[in-house]
Amino acid sequence: MEDTDRELVARAQAGDRQSLEELVTRHQPWIYNIALRMLYTRENAEDATQEILIRLLRGLHTFHGESKFRTWLYRLATNQILSFQRKWAASDPAYSFDWFAGDLDGTGLCELPDPRTVPVPVEVLIEEAKMSCTAAMLLCLDGRQRLVFTLGEIFGVSDSVGAEVAGVTPANFRQILARTRRDLYAFLDGKCGLVNESNPCRCPKKIRGFMERGYLKPDSLQFATGHLRKVREVASSRGSELIEASDRLYAALYQDQPFSEPPPELVRRALASVSLEPPI
Repeated sequence: MEDTDRELVARAQAGDRQSLEELVTRHQPWIYNIALRMLYTRENAEDATQEILIRLLRGLHTFHGESKFRTWLYRLATNQILSFQRKWAASDPAYSFDWFAGDLDGTGLCELPDPRTVPVPVEVLIEEAKMSCTAAMLLCLDGRQRLVFTLGEIFGVSDSVGAEVAGVTPANFRQILARTRRDLYAFLDGKCGLVNESNPCRCPKKIRGFMERGYLKPDSLQFATGHLRKVREVASSRGSELIEASDRLYAALYQDQPFSEPPPELVRRALASVSLEPPI
């Protein structure tokens, strides 16, 4: 991957538009999916990805190869996403695991909706409820925890690569990831019926409550459509490098989420918004 990136960067910096477009298109899905885990909604993820692509195009001439291009780009991306996240969080209520637990309890447990009253199969709504709920749990983490969890647990990068992207040492990356797992998985163990059968919470029984609160919109699905692959199909295979056997059930819950396809017009708009002439 790095050899191809290096060749594309060199040609793009020399003014080759096709290489530049290939380089941007090559990394766009990963940027978009990181943004989606950090910012939750497609709208926010698309806005952040668009801004990152523009910054990439404008700043590509500043990349001199001191690090891997992917590391350089993802550091740029995560800084932008964290900045976006802070602005977004300032206008939204603060989330916490206590608040989330109360909100889940408040939705109650109901029977499935009548299939004739919803525009998609009920099975799709169950999948949407599952993925939207587990994704929303990530909002209870602070920005740094969410970033480290997304990189290390969901997408399976090594602690050395994750540390470079997050701007911490490998030891700190492992510590943050361990604390984040502990907090998130303790919440899952106490509330989620998917990982602990003694919990009453079940995705099918939450659909009505989620619909009433506006969290799940059958005519505008956020997670259960628009993807071709699962995260586990594109994430690194780490074996036991960073994950204990007892944690695999929890990690699988997040690696079963979709690896979403970003809108193709993001690249076109980004390319159209900046001058592609190489700097003199």
